[in-house]
Amino acid sequence: MSTAFTEPACQPPPPAVQEDSNPAGCVLVAEDDPLYRRALQRFLTRKGYTVQLVSNGLQALADATSPDAPRLLILDWMMPGLPGPEVCRRLRSIPRERYQYILLLTAKHTTADIVEGLEAGADDYLTKPFNIQEFFARVRVGQRMIRLQDRLLAAQEALRFQATHDPLTGIWNRGALFELLRAEAERVQRKATSLSLFLIDLDNFKRMNDEFGHLAGDAILHEVAQRLSAAVRLYDIVGRYGGEEFIVAAAELESERPHQFAERLRLAISSCPIRTSDTSVSVSVSIGVATSDGFVECSIEKLIQIADAALYEAKRKGRNRVEMAHPAA
Repeated sequence: MSTAFTEPACQPPPPAVQEDSNPAGCVLVAEDDPLYRRALQRFLTRKGYTVQLVSNGLQALADATSPDAPRLLILDWMMPGLPGPEVCRRLRSIPRERYQYILLLTAKHTTADIVEGLEAGADDYLTKPFNIQEFFARVRVGQRMIRLQDRLLAAQEALRFQATHDPLTGIWNRGALFELLRAEAERVQRKATSLSLFLIDLDNFKRMNDEFGHLAGDAILHEVAQRLSAAVRLYDIVGRYGGEEFIVAAAELESERPHQFAERLRLAISSCPIRTSDTSVSVSVSIGVATSDGFVECSIEKLIQIADAALYEAKRKGRNRVEMAHPAA
């Protein structure tokens, strides 16, 4: 038997909630009673929500675990296929980074029923019939919880980024760079392929700092990092080694290509002057290249040492050039 909602009379519909202020803008409603299903759709739509309707627990579980699943779920207790508490239990058993807030609706109202629903994983519980104002008050609680979780995730992501990226250039910092390089070296060793390491140093950077100032020097370092990142493949590694030195690592280049790859990096920096707030500066780099042999184990530290020797040779020969080396050298 269908029960009734109680809704305040003679009140105009409230203004629609703007989607950009509502992170739970899409709501999944799982309700097998057609009266409640239509009423919930009507009330939620009037509030500005997009409503996704299902009439059984199995479909609710499928929709709630889809890649673009709604964040706010309203589940009836008694449904064909799976009851609401079982849908809750299964959803909570699946690790998901973005939290889903579950409001359980039911005609059950004993303390034991409430405890069962909450222990199954529901965040809140509302017994039928219910006042529509109370219903939306609980929906707003769900919105606040989702918004809070989004802020926490954003803060965690910001902390992760700060811990692994250089604050000036936005590329990998030294610590994260070495972790990635070691992991890549292990991978190419397992595949018996090669890893090319490019040690890149800005030419005459101290003179640029002295002539144009440290703010201009910072702008130059930032732009160099952006140009290097744009010049490599998506899966290559770009990091700041320290000061005005950068490292690029690229796996599985053909034997004749490391020099061409390095020349592309060099030209990406030197072919166009870098604009600072006050002037335009022509910048060049020297690059030392070391390429590992996939059949001979070579540590990252050894590759850097070899690339550093090649870089020194590039500086000795006049800068703005590429010099190649090999572990056997």
